[in-house]
Amino acid sequence: MSAPDTPDVARALAAPFTDGLRQGVLRYQHCSACGRAQTLARYACQHCGARGTLHWRDAAGTGGVHAVTEVARAPSDAFRALAPYTLAIVQLDEGPRLMGHATPGVRIGARVRAGFFEHQGVVLIRFEPVD
Repeated sequence: MSAPDTPDVARALAAPFTDGLRQGVLRYQHCSACGRAQTLARYACQHCGARGTLHWRDAAGTGGVHAVTEVARAPSDAFRALAPYTLAIVQLDEGPRLMGHATPGVRIGARVRAGFFEHQGVVLIRFEPVD
């Protein structure tokens, strides 16, 4: 059996999220014990610690921008072709915060909607302003 932190186990845990991205759907985990939502796949609720109470839900994909940064120097060769690019932390309407790419010029407090794009065979999130 694999240890909980091995890449294969982590990939399996995050599969509902990454499969959703490929389908154009943003997903999050919802805890049936405390009613809170979280992004980043976990075995236990980050709020109440309950195990076995997390269920995947589809998000509307809308939220408000909490933080923004412009990346001028990519952290790896994989992202160098995208630089400069904007990253934003968005508080989804369902509650959890999620980081993703964003349209340049997006500002803190702006309402955004998740879109998706493929980069080197991986589907990523790009938040765009809601008209």
